[in-house]
Amino acid sequence: MVKAYLGLGSNKGERISFIETALLEIGKINRTIITRCSSVYETEPWGIKDQGDYLNSVAEINTELSAADLLISLKKIESRIGRTETSKWSEREIDIDLLFYGNEIHNNENIHVPHDEIENRKFVLIPMNEIAPDLVHPVLNKSISELLSETSDDLRVRNYTLSKSDK
Repeated sequence: MVKAYLGLGSNKGERISFIETALLEIGKINRTIITRCSSVYETEPWGIKDQGDYLNSVAEINTELSAADLLISLKKIESRIGRTETSKWSEREIDIDLLFYGNEIHNNENIHVPHDEIENRKFVLIPMNEIAPDLVHPVLNKSISELLSETSDDLRVRNYTLSKSDK
């Protein structure tokens, strides 16, 4: 089995429901087991600013699927849950990204693993740091905790459970 990490995000509709449903569906993928999940974080949008805040989380899985087959399964889950196609960085019901797949590096028209720009995205680094601070990025050769301490991303990321009580 290969250990992989998935990023989940939603900023449209019932955000928490989309994240929870995605996790349930990921748990049903053949030869794949969810081993850990981070907390859910509420984050400012990255890329296009004029949209609602995201909820983001990271899941650690063990899988026997290849990276390509896993990505196909994740895209099918997005469609089943109700993701509609939009432009890059625009709002979405659910987004499931393959962040890491073991120590493998894939970079072609179909798959980019490790996922692009992880080092510049606190909405990925903070939940990753919660569950895998010592994981080393196979291209950058730095741990998640190092990448988090060095990132220039200044967008707000806060624990969603705590932020709900603030409202």
